[in-house]
Amino acid sequence: MEMKDRSQLLTEQQNPRTITIDTKTTREILDMINAEDARVFTAVHKARESIAKAVDLIAHAFIDGGRLIYVGAGTSGRLGILDAAECPPTFGTDPGLVVGIIAGGEKAVFQSIEGAEDFPEDGVRDIQRKEVNHQDVVVGITTGGTTPYVMGALFEAKKRNARTIFLCCNKETTPGFDVDVIIRPIVGPEVITGSTRMKAGTATKLILNMLTTAAMIQIGKVYENLMVGLRAMNAKLADRAERIIMTVTGVSREDARKLLASAFGDAKVAIVMQKLGIDYAEAKKRLDAHGGFVRRVL
Repeated sequence: MEMKDRSQLLTEQQNPRTITIDTKTTREILDMINAEDARVFTAVHKARESIAKAVDLIAHAFIDGGRLIYVGAGTSGRLGILDAAECPPTFGTDPGLVVGIIAGGEKAVFQSIEGAEDFPEDGVRDIQRKEVNHQDVVVGITTGGTTPYVMGALFEAKKRNARTIFLCCNKETTPGFDVDVIIRPIVGPEVITGSTRMKAGTATKLILNMLTTAAMIQIGKVYENLMVGLRAMNAKLADRAERIIMTVTGVSREDARKLLASAFGDAKVAIVMQKLGIDYAEAKKRLDAHGGFVRRVL
């Protein structure tokens, strides 16, 4: 396979601000890392217009019955899988709504399989296996912007008329085909040259948080700033659901627990039942009629 010279990529440049890091004390090393991390927030803020476009695509896909699919290799793939895995407990979504795919498969989540990213045909195959279609949004995460696996996946997704989003941390890299949105947080050279698990990884995590959180708000999974879409699937989530009901309705813990039980673990329904003095069936009907938005019902 032909090796590409990546030396011109900003994420591969030597950082002049940390060139003496190997001579520093522990405290000084940490200060250097912290100072570089602080630059990430500005880079993400500057990319907010493209992030907003991506959020709108994702929210529309959810409303139309589509999925959000992250595709990446190494750190990028793991961050996509992490964000996808957090959506069901946080927002009460079906596990199939937000999906993470990583080059090398499940084993690569726990163990580095570096060669897995070099084959675009594997990205094509994984998109085919997920049966991606025109209702879906596919986010290709490649901080360097050159990962063949991700490029193959995005190209196949585009062929299938899915919406496509390209997330990278370099100005110099662009897919050789059209994508719907490009998100470019320019975080600059890494603390340790080429270690994109650091600033680039932090920027990726921040942006993925924004994509799913903002999209979930837009489809009614949040009331005020409370995760009312959650399902009480374990003791921690049951406790949180009860506290949410208490906060919104003013009832006692005991009454919140009873409300949650009568709403079959659905905090949204419990809130509407209490606030409007109606039964489960009517509360569910009104929520369904208003797209699941508690605020619209109330």
